[in-house]
Amino acid sequence: MKFASLCGEGYCSPVIKITDGEVEIGEKGDICVVTKEQWETFKEKILKKEL
Repeated sequence: MKFASLCGEGYCSPVIKITDGEVEIGEKGDICVVTKEQWETFKEKILKKEL
């Protein structure tokens, strides 16, 4: 399991929790769960600046 959170001066992004089967994005009470396949598609679109 991996955890990631990007924090900078004056802000902090939602936590990203990656397990073998799914990815959770968000914070307590406000979490989005996606499959690993959906996560990979999301990452590709961000890296290609489509989102």
